[in-house]
Amino acid sequence: MPASFVPPRQVKIGDAAAFAGCTPRAIRHYHQIGLLPEPERGGDDRRRYGYEDIIRLLWIRRMSDAGIALEDVRAAFAEDPADAHGGDGIEAMLKRVEGSLAAQEAALRRQRAAVQRMRVEGSRMGLLSDLVTDRLKGLPEGSLLQADLDTLLVTERIFGPLGAAVQATRFVALAAHPALREESDRIDAAEEALDDSVAVDDPRVAQVAAERRAFERALHAVIEESGLDEDDDALFEAWETSHPETGDDGENESGSDSGRVMTVLEATGKMPYDFSPARLRCMELAEGLSVLTEDEGGGNPRLAT
Repeated sequence: MPASFVPPRQVKIGDAAAFAGCTPRAIRHYHQIGLLPEPERGGDDRRRYGYEDIIRLLWIRRMSDAGIALEDVRAAFAEDPADAHGGDGIEAMLKRVEGSLAAQEAALRRQRAAVQRMRVEGSRMGLLSDLVTDRLKGLPEGSLLQADLDTLLVTERIFGPLGAAVQATRFVALAAHPALREESDRIDAAEEALDDSVAVDDPRVAQVAAERRAFERALHAVIEESGLDEDDDALFEAWETSHPETGDDGENESGSDSGRVMTVLEATGKMPYDFSPARLRCMELAEGLSVLTEDEGGGNPRLAT
């Protein structure tokens, strides 16, 4: 440095911003939020910044560039007003931020794994838990309808992965029996046809309910004959072994509320179904028929439409 050069004791806001690598607007914002004390103004009514101000600005910029929120920086400085760039407040803040970043990294890894899984399994199949998709793997291409996967998604939300995996037994059986699948689609369409134009006492209501009953009996017989009900029993045993305390309740891998199993009462009040009075009557007539009881042939009460 030339002997004739004398550094200024204070600089204007533009020079301070240029040295710190920010803008005058950013410095004014730091003043507004209490992160940087506002210095005294000179005779020209302009702010003047000294050495300590520049040091504070450099700390702010470095921590901001590291992704640390300005609110956290301000709180750390507030804990150590006399030694803002070397006290326990800064250390404690950095420790908290490091923990927060670690949690964010873990969440990002889970999110990335979930997205990769959706791409591998297919977007709709990948939305279901591993327990359910494992149950459906190996089925013939095109044997699962979009409505089937949507039904399983709703079931998983209400009854959890185990409930959806057991319900998937229906679709496994239907995939192996095209004629039964065709009958299932026909009855589903007949139920949907019971719209608001159909009276509750219309003969078609009782007829469709009876057809539903006959179909459920046929489906249950296929499930028993193929040994799929034994697979269900194995699912229950494996689940109880791996979830000895939580049972069916619990959170998903991300720990979010979207994985919490709902009660049937909660689901009834929160999941909209646009069923006509005629269709509701049909369901009432068929109630207890889709869940086969011991009195009707020793059925598995876990199977539900």
